[in-house]
Amino acid sequence: MAAFDGFGAGAVAWFEGLERDNSREYFKATRATFDAEVRGPFELLLADLSDEFGGEVHVFRQHRDVRFSPDKSPYKTRTYGLLHDSGEANAWYAEVSARGVYAAAGYWRMASDQLERYRAAVLADDTGAALGEATRAVQDAGLELAPPALKTAPRGMPRDHPRVALLRYKDLIAGSRLAPGPALATRAALEHVAATWRSARPLTAWLDDHVGTSADSQRS
Repeated sequence: MAAFDGFGAGAVAWFEGLERDNSREYFKATRATFDAEVRGPFELLLADLSDEFGGEVHVFRQHRDVRFSPDKSPYKTRTYGLLHDSGEANAWYAEVSARGVYAAAGYWRMASDQLERYRAAVLADDTGAALGEATRAVQDAGLELAPPALKTAPRGMPRDHPRVALLRYKDLIAGSRLAPGPALATRAALEHVAATWRSARPLTAWLDDHVGTSADSQRS
């Protein structure tokens, strides 16, 4: 298989066009550009990174599921996917869009049993302090935490707890973005994703140690 050497020169323009004209007619007329300059390189990027990070490559469909959405636009305005090992909770995530390349890692949509373990670990002095150190480490490395889902502490949890900011999370994701520009057409796009994932490891290691997979997902 060929190695990733950058997205096509027309990749960002293709997404900008899709945002202006999110129609089947546009997608059909530009399908060759999408395949050659967006989807194909994106699949190569994840395949290259699987050598270091492991996991199976999964690229999501460009078509949106509009059955239960008031927005009937047929296509997603980003191409995204991940590396993920079955039986593990963390996934290495990446996307490309008109806003460049975004990469992230962590736990998304923690199940009820995961949230129970997560909150207990945040409240405990030793593990809670370790999470504080992990989040500071990823932020010092230039990553941003996705905004918390809750505006205050979860029901029944102390609102004046010194780590109340961490209790507000139901997803805990750290990521960074490479803005549109010439670098997207080079190996720098892959290097950005790899560097982001490496920098996220203090957070993902803490989550793996103290939260882990959901019992529900293990049975499914």
